[in-house]
Amino acid sequence: MMKKRSLLATIGLYFVLIVWAFICLFPFYWMITTSFKRPLDVNRVPRYIPFVDYQPTGDHWKFLLVDEQAKTVRYFRNSVIAATASCAIAVVVGSMAGYGLSRFRYYWARLGWRNDNIAFWIISQRFLPPAVVVIPFLLFFNFLGLIDKHAGLILAYSVFNLPFAVWIMRDFFNSLPIDLEESARVDGATRWQTFVKIVLPLSAPGLVTVALFSFIFAWNEYLFSLMLTNFDAITMPVYLAGMKSTKGIEWWYMSALTLIMVSPVLLIGLFLQRYITRGLVAGALKG
Repeated sequence: MMKKRSLLATIGLYFVLIVWAFICLFPFYWMITTSFKRPLDVNRVPRYIPFVDYQPTGDHWKFLLVDEQAKTVRYFRNSVIAATASCAIAVVVGSMAGYGLSRFRYYWARLGWRNDNIAFWIISQRFLPPAVVVIPFLLFFNFLGLIDKHAGLILAYSVFNLPFAVWIMRDFFNSLPIDLEESARVDGATRWQTFVKIVLPLSAPGLVTVALFSFIFAWNEYLFSLMLTNFDAITMPVYLAGMKSTKGIEWWYMSALTLIMVSPVLLIGLFLQRYITRGLVAGALKG
């Protein structure tokens, strides 16, 4: 009887997982099929099976990758530059700040703040919706001459990535045993050598987690890219949002461009999945 219940529970679990996987993956299938449909096939009743419901065409991909190659490559490159640079800054500065909050003891006498208060204040900066600060950013960046510059986007994205990076790395460093660092210090290693040669290699899962989430945020960010760029530094989300023409929404072009846009994040996530899981779990074990 118990085996029968266990079998039914396993079948039910797999059924739920299959249904959930279908719900999650169907939008990607829809985008793939739509990117190869003619406009007439898109506007008709739903058609999902290639060569049966419709005849695929590569004209939309040709338009984006050949006819509009210069524009597509420029916006893709802008996204890569902004996301990669801001990700690197978040990882470097966030890891050092997180290590400081984990291993040193601070006290802000005027407010009576200690490490936990400082860490909470840092993460509280992410509580603010970006729309609240976009106008001050616009005025400040205009004063500094950073409008429509890669440096402006990198600075803005780094500011929003840092609280998350500091918080995750602090929790991750708290989960690491301090004995290894003390042994290295006894053997004559400096604090910096201990951090670089011992702590950072052990923190690889946490670093990868911070890097990936920072990259995803910067890659998908739309509001600041829209407000802080005009032409030269426009990123893929703004380019995608501008695909609507006087003829309406051209779903075939938008589907192809969306697949181009999400492919780097999907590939990175698949290759680094085990590090992400380890980083999130390790940071949650001890805070």
